Amino acid sequence: MIDLEINQEQLKRTVQRAREKNIIMPTFEEMKNPELIPDKVKQKLKDIGLWDINSYNLFRITWKNEPQKEGGLYNGVNYLELPSKLTGVDARIIGLVGKWMPTGSHKVGATYGCLAPRLITGQFDPTYHKAIWPSTGNYCRGGAYNAELLSCESIAILPEEMSQERFEWLSNVAGEVIATPGSESNVKEIFDKTWELKEKRDNVVAFNQFSEFGNHLWHYEVTGNAMEEVLKAEMSRGDNFRGVTITSGSAGTLGCGDYLKEKYPNSKIAVGEALQCPTLLNNGFGAHRIEGIGDKHVPWIHNVKNTDMVIAVDDEDSMGLVRLFNEPAGHQYLKEELELDKEIIDKLDLLGISGVANMISAIKFAKYYELGEKDIILTVFTDSMELYKSRLAEMEAKFGTYNRIDAAVDYNSHLKTLTTDYLEELTYESRKRIHNLKYYTWIEQQAKDVKELNAQWYDYDNYWGDIHNMTGQIDSLIKKFNKKVGLLKEI
Repeated sequence: MIDLEINQEQLKRTVQRAREKNIIMPTFEEMKNPELIPDKVKQKLKDIGLWDINSYNLFRITWKNEPQKEGGLYNGVNYLELPSKLTGVDARIIGLVGKWMPTGSHKVGATYGCLAPRLITGQFDPTYHKAIWPSTGNYCRGGAYNAELLSCESIAILPEEMSQERFEWLSNVAGEVIATPGSESNVKEIFDKTWELKEKRDNVVAFNQFSEFGNHLWHYEVTGNAMEEVLKAEMSRGDNFRGVTITSGSAGTLGCGDYLKEKYPNSKIAVGEALQCPTLLNNGFGAHRIEGIGDKHVPWIHNVKNTDMVIAVDDEDSMGLVRLFNEPAGHQYLKEELELDKEIIDKLDLLGISGVANMISAIKFAKYYELGEKDIILTVFTDSMELYKSRLAEMEAKFGTYNRIDAAVDYNSHLKTLTTDYLEELTYESRKRIHNLKYYTWIEQQAKDVKELNAQWYDYDNYWGDIHNMTGQIDSLIKKFNKKVGLLKEI
């Protein structure tokens, strides 16, 4: 799970490095409630850009940043509600917005949740170790960014067919960038490269997002709390929170559903995946274009026993709607035919490709359960189209300039006519079928212990409960670490 054993000798070097590099580490409590962040830190942030390589930006790992690129502080949870005129369902669909985190994606939080425990325990020595970030995109960006802020060297590993923006940005931040064969669904190739590096080098530590419980825990604690705040702000008497719909990359974000189920026991967790690679739905395989989703395996950190539905999303729907939501002709069509307000149209670029997939999952969820206007579904708009402009250019080169006819086709083919096809409401046995798929990846290939696999299922309450109760211990260690570094008294 999350190992908090202290290595005193390495911890001494880590503390010294933090003192030299002006590093103060935020607690989970501060990421949930940035009003607790010291005023002197907030004062520093007023002169720092959202994406700047500056250690104070660790305190912008929160859903509550002001939506601005320079000098912002905090102003409540960033979220967007999509109108029924757009979604075609009466249920209210609300998504947390990841654009206003450093690197433009919420993965910066997940990577902090993985790296921070290793630093504050001395298990990762920044004077010697290098952090490997195997990913299909945003996770290795977030990892490389946090590593730089925490004065750690990093190695980013991602498929060669990921967006141009990812590689260009990583080339300036990560110490080393390795492109592996394939596209979004070629996860095993990433794993294989990680093993190769670990066998050849004795100073590398892998932070595998698919198996690191710091990823799950950050979303359980920080994203879960943010979603709870949204519900408290948006729910009126008689309203019902029905569940979260999250596409599964590493399955880390699904941790927020575990948190919300504890608060709203009747809510559900729906996991989305690409129809072109229906691993959870049909033990399937394939390649697809929904960047941000990893496939052909079940992540080790996916709490399958607590998952209620699998929804497959056609990547044709996601890519068609990406153009509709971001091209001028698409905006004009939505304004004239759906009578959408300009304020909403101008915010549709807050949905990146996987964000659109999450929206589609929410719509299918609403249609399946026949939800009405008193029902609320939560999701996450992981990143924005700021990270995928090259994809829009590629589609224009392939299909030509986008026009009104294209917009009408995309709206009617990929949004208005969405149905409840390619989804499954999970029974006990179907959950167990998915859980058992972990064996082939994690026990046979990745050297995990079958006893732990069984504990995830048969010792469910203790296994997952112990993980969810670790934030207090981690926060205590972070505070001790900061005290040893001694910078809080000086700023």
